[in-house]
Amino acid sequence: MRILMLGNSFTFANNMPQMLANMTGAEVVHHTRGGARLAEQINPKTKMGAKTLDALKNEKWDYVILQEMSNAPITSKESFLNNVSLLCDKIRDIGAVPVLYATWAYQKGGKKLESFGMDYDEMYRKLYDAYHEAADKTGALIADVGKRFYEIADKYDIYADDGCHPNELGSQTAARVIAEVIMDKSVN
Repeated sequence: MRILMLGNSFTFANNMPQMLANMTGAEVVHHTRGGARLAEQINPKTKMGAKTLDALKNEKWDYVILQEMSNAPITSKESFLNNVSLLCDKIRDIGAVPVLYATWAYQKGGKKLESFGMDYDEMYRKLYDAYHEAADKTGALIADVGKRFYEIADKYDIYADDGCHPNELGSQTAARVIAEVIMDKSVN
């Protein structure tokens, strides 16, 4: 099995692609850059986009994981939905399965959340709604890491010191949620 991950630091933090490889037995390749958006992955005029489009055209993938910049599904929702749709079409055209890596609200009580201007529950709900709307519109699978974070954030320390990125346990949690979706789909 081959998996291509398209994302940013929420994907590559703590070497999460290797965690996913270890959990699934798959070869996992990631096209990531800190702050990258899905718009960059689909744009042939960007270095990342050219690399991603070439990989989609010339390599065999079973799953392609899509992770948007942390708050873009809220702040640039139409762009997010459009880019997910474009990428899902390309992914399906090559016979692969698109999977949305739904991310999480910034840490409750943290400075990053405060500066974003939303409370924790509101940011969680808006991210949840945006990712689920994208999945509904495209038929993509959804690895709802944000929901898992929401369920366990009061019990476990899953955030890095910046209150936004995952710490090691957070990345393990993300990899586990993604692996569960992929392995469930592979079995069915």
